[in-house]
Amino acid sequence: MTFTSNILISLLAIFILFNSSSAANLVYNVKNYGAKSDGKSDSTTPFLSAWVAACASTSPATIYVPPGNYLLRSIMFAGQSCKSSAITIRIDGTLLAPSDYNVIGNSGNWLKFERVNGLSIYGGTIDGQGSRLWACKTSGKSCPHGATSLAFYNSNNIVINGLTSTNSQMFHILIDGCHSAKLQGLKVSAPGDSPNTDGIHIQESTGVAILSTHIGTGDDCISIGHGNSNLWIENIACGPGHGISIGSLGWDLEEAGVQNVTVRTVTFTGTENGVRVKTWARPSNGFVRNVVFQHALMVNVHNPIIIDQNYCPDHKNCPSQGSGVKISDITYQDIHGTSATQVAMKLDCSKNSPCSNIKMEDVNLSYMDQPASASCENAGGEASGTVEPSGCL
Repeated sequence: MTFTSNILISLLAIFILFNSSSAANLVYNVKNYGAKSDGKSDSTTPFLSAWVAACASTSPATIYVPPGNYLLRSIMFAGQSCKSSAITIRIDGTLLAPSDYNVIGNSGNWLKFERVNGLSIYGGTIDGQGSRLWACKTSGKSCPHGATSLAFYNSNNIVINGLTSTNSQMFHILIDGCHSAKLQGLKVSAPGDSPNTDGIHIQESTGVAILSTHIGTGDDCISIGHGNSNLWIENIACGPGHGISIGSLGWDLEEAGVQNVTVRTVTFTGTENGVRVKTWARPSNGFVRNVVFQHALMVNVHNPIIIDQNYCPDHKNCPSQGSGVKISDITYQDIHGTSATQVAMKLDCSKNSPCSNIKMEDVNLSYMDQPASASCENAGGEASGTVEPSGCL
């Protein structure tokens, strides 16, 4: 090999190394686009500018948020025109919503991602500063509906890891119309009396996993709406809050069902409910099937196991026909702990569409160091192993 050939090969190797290294390290620091970390200056435009730049990259890109506090109004991060299919947002600081709830309270969402693919969010804190709106709602005054803190619509291959969400005006995290999302190591918190502050709400989505997460809110820790399938929820600490709920379902006559859901290794502490399936007392062709609730510890929970097919707040907008949602193939396995009420198991199923193939296996719930009781209507299935309270199936 000639001397010239060696030089050409070396130059080619350097060129390849340089370009691959550059492609792997495209970092867009929001401060370089004018973001201020003082918690007072509006950084909405700089964040959007960093997003546009990352989207324009044909290689993997990272948006970096350094330590500090960043004030943001409502933002929509649109992914339709993104060339990059692997954008990472790495947050070492805190994102703040405006303290005046009127600024984002009618927008529906604060931080909204739509039609994004291959997005990962690591670390950081998002603070919805919802306390003033909660006070407005509880006062009976006319108030904005409120904004979800972090929302994903029609997006695929989403990863959220190590994020803290606090004091959201409404839902903390919304997954809507998405395929393949992994949420892990999250901390979600709001006071127990904060209204409508669901921790994570999922609807019309498939392949969502929620893992190793602590949620304490004023509403459901995790709520599962219509049209969901293949959900995996594991290693969750829930409390305060309303528990983990499938529903409310069946508001519409034509509604997509819920199927293939696993909820396992969850500790519920002082919650209103434990594991719940809830449907409106209205005609519907919806369904809930192939659900497993497994390895749950109840600590002073008001309704540890509950199916409520007669949900009708204030007895309004609920025809007398009862719920049409078909509930079947629900398994409760290794559920134990304490109930804060005498009735620890309540299966209140629809007379028009009774629950079928309900399985209770190794359930042991007590009330104030004494046996608890069960209440069941229109529920069929079987019990195996030790089941206390007994007499339902």
